[in-house]
Amino acid sequence: MTDDGTTTAGAAGTLGYEQARDELIEVVRRLEAGGTTLEESLALWERGEELAKVCRHWLEGARARLDAALAGPAAPQESDGGTTADNG
Repeated sequence: MTDDGTTTAGAAGTLGYEQARDELIEVVRRLEAGGTTLEESLALWERGEELAKVCRHWLEGARARLDAALAGPAAPQESDGGTTADNG
């Protein structure tokens, strides 16, 4: 059972955001529909938690890239403007 968890966690780490999101939607749909055993429900819940972590990781990375892109161009412009003003 530990091998399955390790394999699943490793596979979840290689998923793209859209793949993880789509699979998470399916997991939630299956849990909400019911009709599964307790063991199946727990396995689905655990998979959903893994997929949510993958999505969170992608979203945090995207936020960091956006923040860097928004902050990046402003710093060189201010720096260049300050250098030009000092020289002239």
